[in-house]
Amino acid sequence: RYLKIGNKKISLKDPTYFIADIGANHDGSILRAKKLIRLAKRAGADAAKFQHFTAKTIVSDKGFKKIKSETSHQKKWKRSVFEVYKSASINSNWTKVLKTYCDELSIEFMTSPYSPEILDEINPYVKAIKIGSGDITWIDIIKKIAKKKKVGLLATGASTLSEVDKAVKEYLKLNKSLVLMQCNTNYTGDIKNINFVNLNVLKQFKKKYPHLILGLSDHTFGHASVIGAVTLGARVIEKHFTDNNKRVGPDHFFAMNPTTWKDMVETTREVEAALGDGYKKVERNELATLIVQRRSIRVNKNLKRGTIIKTSMLTYLRPCPFNALDPSKTKLILNKKLKKNLSTEDVIKLSDVT
Repeated sequence: RYLKIGNKKISLKDPTYFIADIGANHDGSILRAKKLIRLAKRAGADAAKFQHFTAKTIVSDKGFKKIKSETSHQKKWKRSVFEVYKSASINSNWTKVLKTYCDELSIEFMTSPYSPEILDEINPYVKAIKIGSGDITWIDIIKKIAKKKKVGLLATGASTLSEVDKAVKEYLKLNKSLVLMQCNTNYTGDIKNINFVNLNVLKQFKKKYPHLILGLSDHTFGHASVIGAVTLGARVIEKHFTDNNKRVGPDHFFAMNPTTWKDMVETTREVEAALGDGYKKVERNELATLIVQRRSIRVNKNLKRGTIIKTSMLTYLRPCPFNALDPSKTKLILNKKLKKNLSTEDVIKLSDVT
């Protein structure tokens, strides 16, 4: 069970793959977009991800003007939803430039395309395609993405298991390369959002789709959720990325910055090392303590050759040399005849009795 994105292998035995979602944080400037790619690479990201859309291909201006988004992250926006998406869109002329720049820095270029036409435009430039949570019920676009035969990354925010299952099945009919990502799509930056990340869904995904690589697309502060996800088996992590959390924009506030991103990656690497291979054994660095912490069978008095060994003559004390017997082996020497003289606290071995 593994996938490859570019030259990076993704599996439970390989390092977690980190996607820096630059998204709209370029703020309309290709120079800022390049800067964020550069900073993401330095901070340890494996991929720099953008979002390709035009306002008209993703939102209805009329539709949003008719509803009130008082309970969503959009209530804080100073401009209309349509205008925000328009300013956050990427000029199609940027695509080749950003791809080339990513190649120069040896970081994967990635994006989420939000229309069939845009999908066709970006396809030559990517090795993996992200499917946003909002499109999980748009089966036609999911199937079209699957047909591109790239690695697909499906986010599952604000969806039910049946909706996830339908999207996964339709994708897998056409393409077996899929990363399934748990996600919570609350973008308010509320610190209480950590209570709704529901990482244990990864256990449900693992049971239902044992052949898939799992991931987490996360919008909470810090990286506690990331560490939890990796512990539960996620090996692809997507977090928003910016250079300054104080910048004005929909995603800057809760995004990771170069300092916090680097800390997240380094902590994850420590966790990966700590997880080990899952097989209980005496580890290499425990061999010395195996001797000094375990008890061995010793005699509690001077004993002469020919003595019949009784429980009352034994004591159990540290250390336990490799040629000694541990307490569980007591029955092997009871009622046996001693072949040599032993002094108090001497180890008694199988070779000492007959």
